[in-house]
Amino acid sequence: MTANTYDYLIIGGGTAGAVIAARLAEDPSLRVALLEAGPSDEGDPRVLRLRDWMALLGSELDFDYHIEPQARSNSAIRHSRARVLGGCSSHNSCIAFRAPDGDLQRWQAEGAAGWGIAECAPFFQRLFEKVHLEEISDGNPLNGALVKAGVQAGLPQRSFALDGSLDEGVGYFQVNVKDGIRQSSSVAYLHPLAALPPNLHILTDTTVTRILLDDRNRAIGVESSRGTLYAEREVILCAGAFDSPKLLLLSGIGPAAHLSEMGIRVHVDLPGVGEHLLDHPEGVVVWESARPIPGPIVQLWEVGLFARTGIDPDPLPDLMCHFGLMPFTWHTEPAGYPTAQWGFSLTPNVCRARSEGRVRLRSTDPSAPPRIDFRYFTDPEGYDERVMVEGVKMARRIAAQPALAGWIVRELAPGPSVQSDAEISAYVRATANTVYHPAGSCKMGADSDPLAVVDSALRVRGVAGLRVADASIFPSMTTVNPAITVFMIGERCAALVRGEA
Repeated sequence: MTANTYDYLIIGGGTAGAVIAARLAEDPSLRVALLEAGPSDEGDPRVLRLRDWMALLGSELDFDYHIEPQARSNSAIRHSRARVLGGCSSHNSCIAFRAPDGDLQRWQAEGAAGWGIAECAPFFQRLFEKVHLEEISDGNPLNGALVKAGVQAGLPQRSFALDGSLDEGVGYFQVNVKDGIRQSSSVAYLHPLAALPPNLHILTDTTVTRILLDDRNRAIGVESSRGTLYAEREVILCAGAFDSPKLLLLSGIGPAAHLSEMGIRVHVDLPGVGEHLLDHPEGVVVWESARPIPGPIVQLWEVGLFARTGIDPDPLPDLMCHFGLMPFTWHTEPAGYPTAQWGFSLTPNVCRARSEGRVRLRSTDPSAPPRIDFRYFTDPEGYDERVMVEGVKMARRIAAQPALAGWIVRELAPGPSVQSDAEISAYVRATANTVYHPAGSCKMGADSDPLAVVDSALRVRGVAGLRVADASIFPSMTTVNPAITVFMIGERCAALVRGEA
């Protein structure tokens, strides 16, 4: 092999990419290159110290993507996407849930053959052997008051197990952290970098601009800021729900009409690239506190709840709320709602939102951010909107319980004047945020699915030697925070490549 040729090129050193690289490099006969657009996280306390995670949002380690104007939601939402080794597992709050069994059963029903409960279980187990998890303790009195208020409002207190079960309840989150240090994919699978095997090459600060295809539509390498790099076996794309479809489109793989519009030669007409974009849309209810907020135990968002609104017949909960030890007023203050020195928040979000968006190219310049249009709250039945309205009502019921009576001075947002369903909906949509969970834009599905981009082995349709492995392949949204499921996708992709799965 020449110096710029490897067996496997992995584009994106994020949550799944780092896992795949580490697992493939366990075979010393393989030469594996992991390409990451950002710097290393090793030794960087800004990344590693989980308590400070919110300072990463909008920083130099964040692509900080803006979304397209929204017809029925807040157009000021910005989507944080990490540019650092470990990707969004180096950038998130490390709340750890595995996809519930019901989500995996749904994936299979939607055409993801072989991604059911039994097939995925060994790969969750593999990652749990590498990634250290802890349940947050009950040492914070405001967290404890929220849990008690949830119980008083009728929810059972739960320990959120990682066994595939999920039911209504309130409790403390599990997080992938150890001694205050986040257990990202890079920390768990790659650190220390100096001890990596010699066949694993970590190329940080390396931007990929195009996937190279030969005249038979086989992926043979990439163009990058380091020049042309070649893959003798496969290219594996792990750039996330925005940049994986963007890179496919720049490479001539995607909807023919859009590629022609952009002046890009069509190599493979694949209509689903960039379609089916999913998220967990989020609202917020904010209260002023009567006294200073106790400091976080781990990372400010340490308690939460799941509930069934009765709108969705699915047995899994359809509403989740994160509880924040802060007045989360990023979108309420600009809209004219008051804030306070001391405050706290509940953020209802739609577990399985039905609105779908789209990723498209802004230009053929690889440095230009993609056009990201989530089309929040546009599902024809108004399902997302109704779940969010019920979420605000539930947050208020919890705040009205005796356990929180001594903490609350007043509701800051939306405030007591907002009472009707129509008023709540208007408030929620105008001040909506995201839980930073984009997914689905290169969905996995059956041959009969016209929008399926990859098959059940994660192979891109119509292209040999190319797979996608990240949250973009979700057939549908997970009910829970998706990071642990993306770790699992990395484990399973490595096994598929090696012929084990």
